[in-house]
Amino acid sequence: QVDLVESGGGLVQAGGFLRLSCAASGHTFKSYVMAWFRQGPGKEREFVAARRWNGVSTLYADAVKGRAVISKDNAENTMSLRIIKLKPDDTAVYYCAAGVVGSLSMWSRDYDYWGQGTQVTVSS
Repeated sequence: QVDLVESGGGLVQAGGFLRLSCAASGHTFKSYVMAWFRQGPGKEREFVAARRWNGVSTLYADAVKGRAVISKDNAENTMSLRIIKLKPDDTAVYYCAAGVVGSLSMWSRDYDYWGQGTQVTVSS
C-alpha cells in the first residue's frame, strides 16, 4: 500500500518561507515522478512543482518559479518543497503526489497516489 504523508504546514507571515515534506512508503519510487499540488480556498487544485525521484530535472508552475525548490531529502523516501517570499496567494492545502509518467507532468490525472494534504496559511 502506497502511503504519502505531508508535513510542515502551518501559519506563515507574508515574505517568509515554508518547507513541506512528503514521506513516501509502501513502494519503490525510483521510477516515479513526485509532485506537489495545491488547492486554495475556492480554487481548483493546481500544479506547483515536480521532479523525478531519481533525477535532477524539475518543473515549476509560473506562480512559484524562482521562489520554489523541490528536492529529495537525505532521509529515506522523503521529498521536500521549499517556497520563499511567501504571498497570501500561496495559502492553500498542499498535496504530495506520485505517478509513473514518461516526463514531468503538471496534470493531476497523471498521478496515481496522493497524500491527505497539509494546510498552509500565509498572513499579510
